[in-house]
Amino acid sequence: MAHFNLNRLVRPNVAGLKPYSSARDEYKSVGEEMIFLDANENPFPSDVNRYPDPQQRDLKIELGKIKSIASENILLGNGSDEVLDLLFRAFCEPGVDNIITLPPTYGMYSVLAGINNIETRDVLLDESFQPKVSKILESIDKYTKMIFLCSPNNPTGNSFADEKVEEILQKFNGLVVIDEAYIDFSKKGSWLMKLNKYPNLVITQTLSKAYGLAGIRLGILYASIEIITILNRIKPPYNVNQLTQKRALDEIKDQEKVNSQVADILKERVVLFKALKEIEIIERIYESDANFILVKVDDANMRYRQLIEKGIVVRNRSSQPLCENTLRLTVGTELENNRLIQVLKELN
Repeated sequence: MAHFNLNRLVRPNVAGLKPYSSARDEYKSVGEEMIFLDANENPFPSDVNRYPDPQQRDLKIELGKIKSIASENILLGNGSDEVLDLLFRAFCEPGVDNIITLPPTYGMYSVLAGINNIETRDVLLDESFQPKVSKILESIDKYTKMIFLCSPNNPTGNSFADEKVEEILQKFNGLVVIDEAYIDFSKKGSWLMKLNKYPNLVITQTLSKAYGLAGIRLGILYASIEIITILNRIKPPYNVNQLTQKRALDEIKDQEKVNSQVADILKERVVLFKALKEIEIIERIYESDANFILVKVDDANMRYRQLIEKGIVVRNRSSQPLCENTLRLTVGTELENNRLIQVLKELN
């Protein structure tokens, strides 16, 4: 990574931007209870009458302890979609730059690219759902700013081989964004420990999966201090509300509960995988490092409709490349999984 230059990547208007300074960014506490007369708030207490901490300091400190990473390397957003969108807005010039995605993968990368008027270059995964590194490198030009790797991948469920990811990190001088939304269910470790080795590495995670907090919309981005500084320059001042910050802080402090629920999901994933092998309409079951299993069936459209009629909602992924006639099955509770198996056995 000797040739990586972050200043070359950042949009000129962002590099020269003077960020908005909110009222809560400007003061320093003197260690006693403060009287806030700076932000034109309603003074009567209601738990939410004050603006939230724009830098979510307490939450970042706690996350840093859990992840063994400095809070300065963390950016929080209104779901992973916001932190991903900030990457586009900071580093991709509309109508000029491009990104690379590896279908089948999470669809929001290309949606966000479209919203920001950025070209998406798709390089299909191979038949084992692994990156074609040589094809990816061939697709890069001087306007390629980011490569998105979802690992464990959605919708396939597998993790990418370390050596393939390493090669991309070493040979690409733009940002490599590794989406680790499902990392808590994987036997592979996070790439977080490689942040210091690769200045072009960006990692996103979420509290929506393992932490069971999809409803509060809290996305996490980890990167170098230099990248975080640029993103902080353009993020909305109060992008994570007070209720989200409090609920997230309460939940992440209870790691015993989180670990217990993850263990239950992993146990049920094994049970579900074995049971699916006995289902006649299922032609293939793909290995998974996530909290879901992708299966190939005889007729995905028909089976999807039949499951809906039985009150079970799964995801039909047949429109995705390499995923013809596939259904994505989230690992539910023992009761939910038993019901799914029962219904699948009865389909004809």
